[in-house]
Amino acid sequence: MQWQTIFKKELTEHWRSFKWIWVPIVFIIFAIMDPLTMYYFPIIMDTVGNVPEGATMDFPTPSVAEAMIMSFSQLGLLGVLIAVVVSMGLVSKEVKSGVYELVLSKPVSFTNYITAKYVAILMLIAFSLAASLLVSWYYVNILFGTISFIQIVVSILFFIVYFMMILGIVMLFNSFLKSQGLVAFLSIITVVALNVVSSIYSHVITWSPTLISDYINVYFYSGQLETEIWFSSVAAVAITVISLIIATITLKNKAID
Repeated sequence: MQWQTIFKKELTEHWRSFKWIWVPIVFIIFAIMDPLTMYYFPIIMDTVGNVPEGATMDFPTPSVAEAMIMSFSQLGLLGVLIAVVVSMGLVSKEVKSGVYELVLSKPVSFTNYITAKYVAILMLIAFSLAASLLVSWYYVNILFGTISFIQIVVSILFFIVYFMMILGIVMLFNSFLKSQGLVAFLSIITVVALNVVSSIYSHVITWSPTLISDYINVYFYSGQLETEIWFSSVAAVAITVISLIIATITLKNKAID
């Protein structure tokens, strides 16, 4: 009952701040931007481009896999930034304003407090990811070719697991810091560092969660899931759980102090 109360409060706050509206819309724009641009770019150039008379310009049309990968790539970059921004004040903002002390002056479990907030923001991001990628899939199927619904659903699920880890990292820094800007900065730096290390040593740490996007790309080309994507997903879940546990312990220690 206590967990549900905090969870409903978070969902209500996300709705009042219009996050359930603008976050999916922004994600949809990011997801369809590159595929639509690539498809209509030759038409745009023919209409407004200053092409010399008699000159011809050939623009290669992306394959259906390449078009879908563009959407995932955009969300893997800009979508991560939005996810960090909307979650950077989940705890730090309440700690700084004093709302945190008011909430925990009641017999509220620290675990319920952290996990309810985490699940609420995860639902928002997961919904935004699913909506944006399904819209992109719809247009890609119309403009570039056919890609199976099962393939896109499976890819979305693995992508959500990747974002689970990112939100877990943000929640971890939320428990340490009062500054929302510092939470966002350190979260982004951590994600970037993980991506850099994974890129350099991808042949060694094939289970790195940041390689999930690469395995999704392979899945679109081959139609077969790489075995490593399961290990990467397990690692992402493990990092998420560890981050939430540390965040809970940190808040407990702050309350004792």
